[in-house]
This record gives sequence, C-alpha cells and structure tokens, in this order.
Amino acid sequence: MATTKSLLNTPAEFTPNTHLTIDGLQVPGRSGELLIDLLNRRTAVDAQKPVPQVCYVKQMGPIESCDTCMVKVNGELVRACSARVSGGMKVETLGEAVDIAQREAFDRILENHMLYCTVCDNNNQNCTIHNTTAVLDVKHQHREFKHKPYEKDMSNPFYRYDPDQCILCGRCVESCQNVQVNETLSIDWESDHPRVLWDGGTQIEGSSCVSCGHCVTVCPCNALMEKSMLGEAGYMTDLPAVTLNNMIEVVKGIEPPIGYGPILSLSEMESEMRNERTKRTKTVCTYCAVGCSFEVWTKERHILKIEPTHGPANGISTCVKGKFAWGHINSDDRLVKPLLRDGESFREIEWSEALDIIEHTFKRIKNDHGPDALGFIASSKCTNEESFVMQKLARAVIGTNNVDNCARYCQNPATMGLQRTVGYGGDSGSIADIEKAGLVLIVGANPAENHPVLCTRVKRSHKHRGQRLIVADLRKHEMAERADIFFRPNPSTDAVWICAISKYIIDSGLAKMDFVNKWVNHFDEFKKSLEPFTLEFAEKITGVPAATLTTVAHEIAEADGTCILFAMGVTQHCGGSDTATALSNLLLVTGNYMRPGAGAYPLRGHNNVQGASDYGSMPNVFSGYQKVDDPDVVAKFEADWGVTLPTTTGKDNHQMIEAILAGTLKALYIKGEDTITSDSNANYVASALEKLEFFIVQDINFSETCRYADLVLPAAASLEKDGTFTSTERRIQRINKAMEPLGESKADWEIIQLIANRMGGNWNYKHPSEIMDEVARLTPLFAGVSYSRLEGFDSLQWPVHADGTDTPLLFTEGFPFPDGKARFFPIEYIPPSEETSSIYDLHLNNGRLLEHFEQGSMTLRTPGIKEITPNSWIEVSPELAAERGVTTGRYVQVTSPHGKVRVQVLVSERVTGKQLYMTLNSVEEPVNKLTSSFTDRQTHTPAFKETAVSMTVLPEQGENPLPRRNFRYGTRTPQPGLEIERKWARKDYHLPGTAAADKLVQITSTTV
Repeated sequence: MATTKSLLNTPAEFTPNTHLTIDGLQVPGRSGELLIDLLNRRTAVDAQKPVPQVCYVKQMGPIESCDTCMVKVNGELVRACSARVSGGMKVETLGEAVDIAQREAFDRILENHMLYCTVCDNNNQNCTIHNTTAVLDVKHQHREFKHKPYEKDMSNPFYRYDPDQCILCGRCVESCQNVQVNETLSIDWESDHPRVLWDGGTQIEGSSCVSCGHCVTVCPCNALMEKSMLGEAGYMTDLPAVTLNNMIEVVKGIEPPIGYGPILSLSEMESEMRNERTKRTKTVCTYCAVGCSFEVWTKERHILKIEPTHGPANGISTCVKGKFAWGHINSDDRLVKPLLRDGESFREIEWSEALDIIEHTFKRIKNDHGPDALGFIASSKCTNEESFVMQKLARAVIGTNNVDNCARYCQNPATMGLQRTVGYGGDSGSIADIEKAGLVLIVGANPAENHPVLCTRVKRSHKHRGQRLIVADLRKHEMAERADIFFRPNPSTDAVWICAISKYIIDSGLAKMDFVNKWVNHFDEFKKSLEPFTLEFAEKITGVPAATLTTVAHEIAEADGTCILFAMGVTQHCGGSDTATALSNLLLVTGNYMRPGAGAYPLRGHNNVQGASDYGSMPNVFSGYQKVDDPDVVAKFEADWGVTLPTTTGKDNHQMIEAILAGTLKALYIKGEDTITSDSNANYVASALEKLEFFIVQDINFSETCRYADLVLPAAASLEKDGTFTSTERRIQRINKAMEPLGESKADWEIIQLIANRMGGNWNYKHPSEIMDEVARLTPLFAGVSYSRLEGFDSLQWPVHADGTDTPLLFTEGFPFPDGKARFFPIEYIPPSEETSSIYDLHLNNGRLLEHFEQGSMTLRTPGIKEITPNSWIEVSPELAAERGVTTGRYVQVTSPHGKVRVQVLVSERVTGKQLYMTLNSVEEPVNKLTSSFTDRQTHTPAFKETAVSMTVLPEQGENPLPRRNFRYGTRTPQPGLEIERKWARKDYHLPGTAAADKLVQITSTTV
C-alpha cells in the first residue's frame, strides 16, 4: 500500500489523459487515479451498475479491507479501490469470476453483522451494508452470523460501540489514524475474535479518544452510532430490548425460506417513512472559525445527529463540539421572552413593551446627549447579515460610529499586521494551502485544541506527506509534542526572534530577492530596522539558543512553501500588531506570498469573528473595510440609505468602557457577546456596566453580562435562523433554519429591524438574503455574493467579483495597494506591559480547551461535555509544584494587581518553571478577573497574555479537577493506518474468488 496519503482539502485532478477498456468499451481516464473513482464517476454519469464497495470512502482513500470491490484488471482479480488507472488496461466489472469474488467478500461481512434493518436506528438509506445487500441482490448468506464475545461499550457520553455488529472494515481506524490523526483506534487482527480497540484496550472511556466523531461518521453500519440516535430514529427502535430481540429472532427465522428480498423491502418502506419526520438541514458549526459545514438531522426539536459529508473546509471531519455539543439549543434556561429588570431580579414582558422602552430611552439619550452617547457591540457568533444591520442601526439610524465586535479582544492585531504589509487582513490562502505547504510554522497557537479540524490537515501532511512542523509556544501542547522543532520563547518576545530570523536570512543571502525586488517596497528601510535584532540579542531576550534560530531560519528559507499559523499567543499582547507584522515581513522576505502552499494564516477564534468585522461592525469601517472618513464611500452609503452619516471614527470596545466610566457613554446595546467573561479586567468592566443609564443584552441564554442589563432580549440560536458565516479562510457559507425559534425568541436581524423601525428606520427586510443583496450592492469585496451562489455546500471566498468569481488564493496578481506591491513595515521591540516582580512572581498564560468553547457558556449546557471536563484548573509545572508544596487537586488563590480567583491545581509537564496556564472554561472564576486593562498599542486588543500573578496555597485539597475518564490520560497507539496486511496474514484469509469453495456463496432461495 502507498504510504503517501491524498490531500483532504485539495480535489484530485481527474482530467482524462489516457484511455482504458471497461467491459469491452473504451473509456477515458487519468493515469494514476484510483480505478474505483473512475468506476464511480462512470456509474453516476452513465447509470452503469455500481461496483459494490463497503470500506472505501473517497476522502480517506483505499484501505483494502472489505474486498467487495473486486474486479478483473488484465485478467486478474484485484481490488478496484487500490488499483491505479493506466493506459490500455482492460477492466471487467461483470462476469462470473467477478461476481463470485464480490459475493464471497460480502458474505464474510455478513458473518460479522446481523441484518435487522427495520428495527435499527441506522436504517436511514445511508447504511452501506444495507445498500450493498441491495446492489448485490443478496438472497441469502452462506455463512451464519457469529456473535462475538463482547458487550456493547456505552462508556463514552456521545456514542456507543457494538462489537457484535462490527464488520471489521477498519474505516474507523483509518479515520482515527489518518484523518483525525488522533491515533487512538486499531484492530487486534491476531485475535481469535478481532475487534476495534481504543489505545489497545476494549473500553472507550479513559482512552485518548477525543470524541471527534470521525469514526461514527464513517462507520458503514450501526456498530458505531450516536447515542442521540438510539431509540429515536426509527418507528420501532424505541421498543424494549427484549421485544426488539424477539422481533429480530422472528425475522431471522423466516429468512431461509423467503430470502432477504421481502424482508429488506419492508426495511426500505420503513426507512422511507422516516424521511417524513426526519429533517436534514445544511448548516455551519457555531464554534471556532474553521467553518465546518454539515447536515443536522432533527426530529422536531430533537437533534438526532450531525452528519458531515461535503463541507469544503471539513469534508467528513468534525470535532467534539461540532459533532456533539448542541445542548445549548434546547437547554432549560434558553431565553424565550424579553426580561425587564425589576430591582435585583427580572420579570418577563411582551415584545411590544420592550420595544416601547427601547424607543423611548434611545430617543431620550440621543436627544439629551447626542448619538455618540450610545454604543453598539455586535457578535462574532451571529451572522454576517446581522453584523451588517447592527452597524447600519448604529450609523444610519442612531448616527454614531460607536460599533465594534469581539475581534477587538483577539483578532484585530493580526488584521492590522497583514493590512500594513499585504493589504488584506485575512488568510492568504485556504486550508488546502496549509496542507500542501512544505513547512508549517505555528506561533502562539494551539490548533489541535482550538482549530481541531484544520489541524487534522497539518497532522496528516506531517505524518504522511513529509511536511515539516515547527512550533514556538510557551506550552508543550499536542502540536509541540509532534513538532520536528519545538522551542519556548520567553513570554511576549516573539517579535524579537522573528525579526532576528529575518535579519539572519537577509544577511546570509537566503532572502528571495527576486520576489522582494519585484513585489515589495521599503526593503532598505526594513533591513536597517533589523540591525538591533542580532542572534545574540534574540537569544538574550527570548531565551532561545542562537543555534536553534539559525536552524529555523534555514528551514523556512529552504522549504517548498511556508505557512505560518498564529493566534492569540501572538495577538493578545501590547505588541500584538507588531508581532503579526513581523511574521508577515518574514513571509515577504522569503517569498512566501503569491503562491500556493504558503502565506499567513491568523487562525480566527469564533465561527464568525472574521465576518463580524468584514461586514462593518467596527468603529472605523463600513462593510468590506471601506473607511468611514472616505468621502466617496460615505456618499455611496448615504445615497443608498437616504441618511446623513457620521464621518469620524467611533469608539471601540475598550474605548466604550472608558467612556462609560467617564460619563460620556450612557447606553450600550450588546448582542451575542458575554462581555463580562470575555473582556479583560472583568472587575473594571463590571464597574462600567453598573454605571450605564440603559443597558440592553441580546442572547440565547442568560449570560453573566445579562446580570448587569436593564433589558434582556431573547435571540434565536444558529439552528433557528438563516444567514451566512465567514470562516478563517475567508469562506462565506450558508446556514439554514432547521427549526423554529424557541418560545418568543427571534433572529437577531429581526430584533434589530424592529428597533430600527421604532427609531424611524423604515426597514423592510423579509429575509437575510435581501440584506446580503444590499451588502453586495455597496461592497466591492462582496460584489458577487448572493444566496443563489451559496446553495447547499457551495461557498465563496472573498474577494468575490461581480460575476461570482471568488479568490481562494490571495495576491496572485499583486497586492491591494495603489502600485500593486506589498510593503515591508519596520517595527521596534517594546517589552511587555506587565512583567513578573518580587510580589507577582509567576507568569500566567491562558487558553481554551478542545472540548469547551471559551468560558463554556454553550458547551457546559451539553451534559456529555460536562461529564468529561466539568471544571477549570491551573496548570503548574512539576518543579514549581515541588517548590510550593502543591499537588493536583489543591486549591490555590491566584492574585494579580487586578483581581483574584480560587482554582484547583493540575500538575502538568506541559508548562515549565514559573509559567502557569489557566483554562478558560469557568463562568464563576474566569481568568479575566486577573488580566489587566493594558492593550495592544495599535488596536486596543487586551494584553491577556501579559499577566503577572502570585499564587497562595489554600488549605483545601480537592479531587483531581480533571476526571480520569478525560482523554488527556489516554496513551495513543500510532499506526500508519489500518495495517491491513496483518489481516491478510491470518490463516483464515484468502483473496475472495481465488478458492473453489467461493463459488458456493449465493444459494438459491427456497420456493414456498
């Protein structure tokens, strides 16, 4: 078998360049492509009889385990899934020898799987075993079904494994080893009774399984199934187990005389009936910004499962959150009616009263203090259309540019760094480019936990395609463990080693000067600015040996394309914009723009944090980053909206808090943002929110921020509305309404329109598509975006030209500056705002967990997530734990100049020395009680990662905050894949169709 795996996000080339003969007919094909792909295309186009295939999944490639795709090639029986097309080859998909081989192979499968489709929750017309039974027109099986000596494993909170139904196809193993690359699953081929293993053992719980759901998605039958499906999907599947088993026995009893035909016909009728009550809706994940899309299966409001198939970013991939963490949709504490403050509590009111209050109060404050006394904060969880109408409400109706979104807390420095140097503040290319790169450099990012599906592409290319991996981080996370080179710079010093590498590359003649001379301005100025950044200086400041930096410089300069992935470890510093700029400068000097497999990739955190800014919820720009002080831009929007617009930059999130405390900002309207647990220096922010004259919070649940509100408005969740999200790779995708809003909650755009019209806006949007049409009309960056071009799984990556042509790879013909050239942007290193001292002697780092999203306001409402990881904790290095006399589970008080929290210790080798790491998954004791009001000098993004603290050991010793069932205790079992050769080596295996006994498989039905 080939060891080089295919790319997951890059479509294979199928343009014909040769011919072959299939069943006597000459057929065009492409040399080297898998024969099964050609045969499947032929089936789809020419309605040919399909070649049966059980183990093959196109996105995974051949694993050669089921043998059902046997065909003849040049007279020999071969597996079509692994045979490669070559010119002149003769293929036979029909005939007695092929038929015998295919039936023999499938009969072996049925020996491992009991067909009881009618009462199976997986009988939804996508069960590969059921469908292959029909393709082969199986009347009987020759081998009797054999029970396996294993119980069902129900130990995972989200899915179960039934080894008795497992056909040992190995799809799950391949997906785990080489798509997710978590490397948990294997099969014990040498056992008398082979089965799937988790970390080499027979129980899921306690293994390294991260519940990504890949295995469940690709399972071709009901062996691996979502628990949310059990007893819910079928008409008879909720019967008691005893009754179900009796029904199965009856069916198996009548199978010999009548054959499978009538029995399967009944199953097909029942599965067709399921379509009447099972709705399948294409949507996009509402967690991180990878942009995974999938179908959500619902039965009324019950979410049966998430089914990834054709998503352009993810294909068959999901993570634990996207696959399983949907408990917030139907949580008991969903907001269903407007709430008005009544002393220290709230009471429900009608929408009409809520709108009366908003209209009266907004008008009063605007009349008394002017439009700039009001502020608006949009949401990175809501749609593009909702971001657009939020900023339109602020500008066109209220008359202020005081509008922002939570990109201010995380992403704006990355945008600034890229806009300074290459013009566009977005990913240079696509996830496809990341997986094709010769080298991936990860700086201040933990993509295995924060962007897990994108990270699978890196892990696969690193494992199977020779991609090099370098990681720079304070903490030894998973990608640091996997890296070819890993180093730990001192906190807040990334800009120094990045500039030092740029200087070394230039001084050593490694720079791509042909590219620089043709495409980049200000080289001489940039080169001069690098003079202080010697390797010796870098080693002194960063603590990284000069020899390591030299090695890294050569790797970057010599790689066949370098992609740099970075996130909040870069941006959430006082010099965040400068560090992002330095990274872009490095890419320019090495020629890593304007080509596939290269570029800058600021990994966006929220599902629509890119879109919230793209569509104008920022104080200085309209949609598409059109400046609010550009007379031509303002004139265009004024003409379209029929209003006079403000032309001075408004206040951002940070400035709004300061303005409230200064007494100049009187009213604040926040939608879909839990500011009190998201903004830095929570105590300071709380003091501001308490001072507001009028405070509206719009959300799906009663958040911590709602506690400070005067009025709380109930919003619809993502599955309850239409719209679009924009992912980290600038990909615009549709979400579609899967269910009606709960109670009296409404889509955010509808609420905003109601408010706008009470204020005299005269808006008349009937559907978000009309909002997008307006955006396209006014915004060159999105000129060709329309819902008709975003049907199903279709997507567009901006810029989108008027004819609908999009731009997966930026800068192919130049950079968006007047002369078409990029710009080197010199920086100076400035030390961090808050360094350790004799009192605050520890550095505090912080970040998300794979299974939780930020503070957990959504994920904690999914019981299974809470089971796996119910608590937050602070990681303490073994050496610091020994010095301070603490063990895992000990409570400590962590104090900064800005606040204090009480949290449990987890002793971990992932951190070192006097560096701490605190997880974000706590509403009660959030890390931002400790963080300061210091911000990035350019964008006002909080310096979350520049926090000095002290740690006081408390007397309480609790249990381990990380339950033993958590996947972090598992021990992975890496393999190159399924290791199918071990199955072939078994004494009871031979290639189907090559033994005389194989001809006995298909027996004749008994006539009754």
